[in-house]
Amino acid sequence: MSAGKRQGTRRITLLVALAVFAQESTWNFYESQVPPLLKEHLTSAAVIGLLMGMDNLLGIFIQPWIGNRSDRTRTSWGRRMPYLVVGMPIAAVLFMVIPHTAASLPLLIAVMFTYALVANTFKPIAEALVPDFIAPGRRSRANAAVKIASSITAIVAALISIFLVDNHLSLAFAIPAIIMLVSILVLAATVRDSRSPGYQAALAESSQEAKNADHREPRVRDTFLEIIRDTDRSRLLVLAAILLFGGAWAASRSLMTPYGMEALDMSRGAAGGLTLPGGIAFILAAYPAAVLAERYGRLRVMAGGMSVFAAAMLLGTLVRTPAGTVVILCIGAAGATCFLVNAVVVLWNLAPSARVFGTYAGLYTVAWAGGGFLGPALVGAMVDVTGWPLMLMDIAVVAALAVAVVVRITVLQGRPAPALAQ
Repeated sequence: MSAGKRQGTRRITLLVALAVFAQESTWNFYESQVPPLLKEHLTSAAVIGLLMGMDNLLGIFIQPWIGNRSDRTRTSWGRRMPYLVVGMPIAAVLFMVIPHTAASLPLLIAVMFTYALVANTFKPIAEALVPDFIAPGRRSRANAAVKIASSITAIVAALISIFLVDNHLSLAFAIPAIIMLVSILVLAATVRDSRSPGYQAALAESSQEAKNADHREPRVRDTFLEIIRDTDRSRLLVLAAILLFGGAWAASRSLMTPYGMEALDMSRGAAGGLTLPGGIAFILAAYPAAVLAERYGRLRVMAGGMSVFAAAMLLGTLVRTPAGTVVILCIGAAGATCFLVNAVVVLWNLAPSARVFGTYAGLYTVAWAGGGFLGPALVGAMVDVTGWPLMLMDIAVVAALAVAVVVRITVLQGRPAPALAQ
């Protein structure tokens, strides 16, 4: 790769990472600080949980559709930027309004719903810029930077909570919103995705196919049915692996506090901090996971990392101490990084056309969110049978199923195809 192309790749990677960082800053803070606002009006944890899950439910329906809409958009600015330039400022304003509606439950819920609706419309759009601009062989490194930016937002949200929430709640909500506004100003001034290779390829393909009388741009339903009907099951199995491993990963995060309390005899506060070192391990492992994938093949590295995660969970069942569990979670997080950095890249690289990159980004998000919804419930049901001391083993079982699916994809592919192995 020439120095000019390498510099362009780094530039767009940093800009996409900035956009994702801004988006996830608001989402992380939303997840941590909106529940206390609801708790001022509601006593039912189930109702609070239901309202907090509203954004995930909306995302399942909105994100594939909006990704597909962006795929079919043609403007002088490109197909992604118009949605970001319109959506991010509106979401930022709605986010700043949230604490000012806390006195009225109906108004608070209305603003929550509107924010979730708007924010979901651009959530997959920024990440779709990665395959638009960056060649298949470099997408893992770019996605690693995006994942690192996303992971850092949890630390940012925690710091804002510690220093501002108790005495300056409105300011605490304003800071992530301001970050979002600044990021979209930077993107609007520097990015024209109409110049991206992906956009140009989509234009050329659409122009060629427009000569057919029955030509139409692929819709979400068309894309999904094409994946299901394809005799090569690779793409469908990738989505299944994302669903399964997303469930294992979500369970290892959301159920860790009660696990620490029940199985390790820790206090609620101490148990809540078990996953923090693992988050740091994830950040440190992200870029090496991308480099290894480009050198040895993404499917191979994904399967290896997932196996490390599953093995760590099994080992954690045997080493049942707080310190040992922290070490195990760090090892597991480093292994999981190999999957989280590369899975969406494999899906992008299996896409038949640049015209559906946004749709595929939406399908990835739906599969991951589905795993995040079903995984904790499934592992929780297993815990009801096996007990809390064996929870990590239950997670390992789900992760092992995901490993089996990725191994099956590798078999179907024979040797990793060039797009996957580069």
